[in-house]
Amino acid sequence: MKISVVTSCFNSSKHVRQTLQSVANQTYTDVEHVLIDGGSTDNTVDIIRQFPHVTNWVTEPDKGIYDGLNKGVKRATGDVIGFVHSDDYLRSDDVLEQIADFFIANPNVSAIYGDIVFVNEQEDVIRYYSSKNWSFKKMSVGKMPAHPSFYARKEVYDRYQFNLDYRIAADFDHILRVAQDEEFTLTYLPLVTTAMRLGGASTDGIKSNLRINKEILAICKANGVKSNYLKIYSKYPSRVFEFIRKRG
Repeated sequence: MKISVVTSCFNSSKHVRQTLQSVANQTYTDVEHVLIDGGSTDNTVDIIRQFPHVTNWVTEPDKGIYDGLNKGVKRATGDVIGFVHSDDYLRSDDVLEQIADFFIANPNVSAIYGDIVFVNEQEDVIRYYSSKNWSFKKMSVGKMPAHPSFYARKEVYDRYQFNLDYRIAADFDHILRVAQDEEFTLTYLPLVTTAMRLGGASTDGIKSNLRINKEILAICKANGVKSNYLKIYSKYPSRVFEFIRKRG
């Protein structure tokens, strides 16, 4: 089983080396790392060229991260596709091996989702995001499985790609549409797949929170999921337990 890992980046020289190294270090060998660079003007491209495992890549202007991910999906040749963003890295060297083993053992599963951790610049874990208790009905309050932990068979992406109308929450929209499709089976895998740095588009303070929740409400309405701002903002108090778990 071939796994394609897609990374979309732009002027990502600060962290992309660790992203690339985390894929290169994987114990699972049938891996394709697809990298879409949005025309970086720093030394991101120079860093990419230092990693011989990245043979499927391009550098050209794009319309942002989700456009880059769509381009990466189109270039991917794997049986299963997942994403590692350019500020993030795979949490352990056997993540892809465990994911491949699960898909091989469960041919009827269309996609898996697991857990991630949020880290600061010193790579200290400050938050543990578990998708264990997620269910589709929680989409109405803006809760989704951790997107960096989402790995799906190629046929899922043949049918659904990211909607570029959404600047921050296109991943929420994508998972909602996939989860609504009765032909696809999504399953939780108890595995911490990814370390995600704070400060990205979806975690960058109050302004990004306001925008992402506005997009989430629009996505729910567009897909026939009943929601409102009161329901969506009700998810925040429960997040305190994610920080408490980390410190426990």
